[in-house]
Amino acid sequence: MRRHWTPLAFAYLGLAIVGLIGTWYFNVLAIIQMRDYLGDLATSGPAVSSFTVDLLVVAVAGSIFIIVEARRLRMRFGWLYVAGAAITAFAFTFPLFLAMRQRRTTELARSEL
Repeated sequence: MRRHWTPLAFAYLGLAIVGLIGTWYFNVLAIIQMRDYLGDLATSGPAVSSFTVDLLVVAVAGSIFIIVEARRLRMRFGWLYVAGAAITAFAFTFPLFLAMRQRRTTELARSEL
């Protein structure tokens, strides 16, 4: 069973744990302080910190996925999607990568016919 756990799987698992602990720390803090969670999203507070940790962990996991998947599919310049996120937004570069990944997998599937 252990043979299925690759270093990449452990990295994703570690990020999942960081995401859970990081977000729930701030969620519990908001509950203890009896904060208006939705109101805090607009005005600051623990809810914003929880949301920030949430997005940061997703961006790191997504960046790892982009690099690994681009290499696996032999997509050139995969690192540009990660670098581009710093200039634009991960909300732009990740879906863009997924679109280009879909094009590549379709291309590979058609070349096998």
